[in-house]
Amino acid sequence: MTPSWWLAPCKPIDAHALEQAQARQQQLTKPAGSLGQLETVAVQLAGLQGRIKPSLDHLWIAIFAGDHGVVAEGVSAFPQEVTGQMLHNFVNGGAAISVLARQLGASLEVVDLGTVTPSLNLPGVRHLNIGPGTANFVQGPAMTQAQGELALQAGRDSVLRAIVSGAQLFIGGEMGIGNTTAASALACALLDCPVMHMTGPGTGLNAAGVSHKIQVIEKALAVHADQRGDALRTLFNLGGFEIAALVGAYLACAQEGVAVLVDGFICSVAALVAVRLNADCRQWLLFGHRGAEPGHRHVLETLNAEPLLDLGLRLGEGSGAALALPLLRLACDLHGQMATFAEAAVADRPV
Repeated sequence: MTPSWWLAPCKPIDAHALEQAQARQQQLTKPAGSLGQLETVAVQLAGLQGRIKPSLDHLWIAIFAGDHGVVAEGVSAFPQEVTGQMLHNFVNGGAAISVLARQLGASLEVVDLGTVTPSLNLPGVRHLNIGPGTANFVQGPAMTQAQGELALQAGRDSVLRAIVSGAQLFIGGEMGIGNTTAASALACALLDCPVMHMTGPGTGLNAAGVSHKIQVIEKALAVHADQRGDALRTLFNLGGFEIAALVGAYLACAQEGVAVLVDGFICSVAALVAVRLNADCRQWLLFGHRGAEPGHRHVLETLNAEPLLDLGLRLGEGSGAALALPLLRLACDLHGQMATFAEAAVADRPV
């Protein structure tokens, strides 16, 4: 493992392809800008793929799973064994992301970084066993330096497998009971904002549950206050194995030249960490949707992100990003297949 590989330079955007794609958009048989964000993302993908006419035929979805020690503080509406049970559901095809991956023709990889369920050995799941979930971050760091680096590397390894498969776009998803608590804590530490602004019901807490969750996060932030200026240390103190894997995946995509479609709140917090670690990775990130979790809007604004969808989603698993994929594909089709004014013999607007 290369020390601090996540700090290596990101691949530059292909400026020529970007410029040519923008010029093509101006020549298509429609008023300039009339397709709004679909034009923007098509041109952006052209720059990322180095092709005037980008395409999204080969897709890779990786689900990273891990348990969280902070669940001992009573911050989740669901019991912790659900994480392991959902791994069964992913590979058996019954989860939302499993259905979406089938419909999209996407490759689906499931990576178990460490759950509390003993002796999981599921066909179709990569079990890494970094630890039996993270430690309770109210009492100390969620993970050790070694565990955190293994989780980062797990994300990178998934990207390298995606590249071998020919993937043109990477979606990371997550599963881990308690991980909205970890994501909220991370976001608060990185953005230095009030906990109440970043904390929501997660999988379905009532008002009293959310209030308790806020108190738990505030306590954790106080415990780790002296290291809040260090993004990597903050990730290891307050994050989860699956969040660290997402961070590693986003950074590896940017370094290797693979476009990313970021999912909801937890994935967006991972994107925020990635950008804090290596700012140039931001240009490789597209954003699928704005979720219902209240902190998601704040994180998106910080990243200057314009998501494609706003459907009130809060499922996770990469599902919101997967739902946005047809829009991205259609944006590419419109960009690549529409006639120009000259081709269609249609009078262009006067210069």
